[in-house]
Amino acid sequence: MSGLRVAVAGGGLGGLCLAQGLLKAGVDVTVYERDAQLAARRQGYRLHVDARAGLALEQCLPAGSLGLFQATCSEGSTRLTVVSERLRVLNEQRRTGSADPYAPATLSTSVNRQTLREVLAAGLDGRLVFGCELASYQAGPDGVRLHFADGRQAEADLLVGADGVGSAVRRQYLPAAAPADTGKRVVYGKTPLGPAEEDRLPSALRDGFTAVTGGAVGMATGLVRFRERPERAAPWLSPAGDYLMWAVAADRGRFGVTDERLAAMSPAELHALTAKLIRTWHPDLRALHARAAVDETFLVRVCTSPPVPPWPPSRVTLLGDAIHAMSPARGSGANTALQDAALLCRTLAGTEHASGEQAGTEQAGTEQAGTERTGAERTGAERTSGDLIAAVGEYERQMRDYGYAAVAASSQAEAETGMRHNRLMFWLYRRMTGPRG
Repeated sequence: MSGLRVAVAGGGLGGLCLAQGLLKAGVDVTVYERDAQLAARRQGYRLHVDARAGLALEQCLPAGSLGLFQATCSEGSTRLTVVSERLRVLNEQRRTGSADPYAPATLSTSVNRQTLREVLAAGLDGRLVFGCELASYQAGPDGVRLHFADGRQAEADLLVGADGVGSAVRRQYLPAAAPADTGKRVVYGKTPLGPAEEDRLPSALRDGFTAVTGGAVGMATGLVRFRERPERAAPWLSPAGDYLMWAVAADRGRFGVTDERLAAMSPAELHALTAKLIRTWHPDLRALHARAAVDETFLVRVCTSPPVPPWPPSRVTLLGDAIHAMSPARGSGANTALQDAALLCRTLAGTEHASGEQAGTEQAGTEQAGTERTGAERTGAERTSGDLIAAVGEYERQMRDYGYAAVAASSQAEAETGMRHNRLMFWLYRRMTGPRG
């Protein structure tokens, strides 16, 4: 991979993991992130992570960073509970088995998203460029030119669109793959948990993930109890304390305001609106919602990508939500993006990119005017270009298989549970639990 230049659009989990893996393999990689810093906007709190993430991180991260990830994970959930809005237990599952929930191959726990993102960004100094929003690109036989919104430009041999659901790369490259709006809206919040606050939690919410059913409106809650506080594990990590993440979900029409108004609401307005939606619920549920860090409240519109037929590989490719955005059902989004990153690193391994000087030397020794060259006579640049495209094609072949399968599984889970007496309850139940072995 010596001499290969890779540009990654988007500094989310998948893009950063890819950069780490490529850097580990000796690749010249640069990540262009539109935000001004890692914590510029709210992108989520608690993430369920499984073996897909564990194996990808083991492959791509330096040993020290992998250890830091494991140290700052949350304590694993021991119980999954479904309760009514009056806190009556409707269903309960307890964790069984002796597998290590923090080992890469058997990973099954949760993590604070911001902490993971900071761990993934460690060591990328000079290779993670903030404030660079990709506007468009030009791809040619010899490389890709990137055009940013502020007029800057950059060049690379390969452009990877890791820029999420609204991907500028996908919009230009595969417009037919644009995600569709499912009509579901989720308001996320975060309630800090000191010792006194945790004692005030209803018992059903103290051991992991809980889904609360309230008719057409539901709530999911998930605890994050750090194995080791991030700032204690590494002084450069942002301080974070234990918390309860909650998510109030419903179809967009249930919020009582237009979709445009909902999207424009401030954190305080979203918090107040969701308080109204659960105003008849059990006082303990309303109390934990009231104790939230109001400024941390934000809205997510749930979108899902349609499967598109295979496309010819090129010097542009995509990963994560940019190509296979999915319903949160089954908790696969982040895990699949990290899986993409590791796979792309593996398929690129072994490709080489000849410099212009090397290509020119080979061409001078092999090319004859007016004569079509054989495969053995092609220049180094042409051979390595073919190798690169082949590697991208192999990545895309595998990624389409499992990526679209994950999208379909998430959609199927919603369709199957829609036949039950409370569709939203089971949608929420699957939201953060993910597949369980």
